[in-house]
Amino acid sequence: MPTVMIVDDSQFIRLRLNKLLAQHGYQVLEAKDGEEAVETYRQQTPDVVLMDIAMPRKHGSVALREIRALDSEAKVIMLTGMNQQAIVLRAMQAGAKDFLVKPFEDEQVLNALRKALKVTT
Repeated sequence: MPTVMIVDDSQFIRLRLNKLLAQHGYQVLEAKDGEEAVETYRQQTPDVVLMDIAMPRKHGSVALREIRALDSEAKVIMLTGMNQQAIVLRAMQAGAKDFLVKPFEDEQVLNALRKALKVTT
């Protein structure tokens, strides 16, 4: 059962994603900001990370670089509420595997996870 870490400063988003992922058989970890995400990744090494870009304490793009420094094979999917191509492009250049623009549909999340884990259904 793959483990997914949800990183978002919005409790609503974390709850929504947690419920969706649990229903589809994923184990779920949560972090409320980039700083917590890096520490949780260091301790737990989840299979995939769903991480918001704009967060307090540590921006998602900074946390992405730190996670990739810990594990060059880390699978990180960035979440953004801002439809700003420059931010998404920088995240992809820093090693993000994919990105989702909020608001997203459940199937978009599940497809991105399957793609990151290379699971076919």
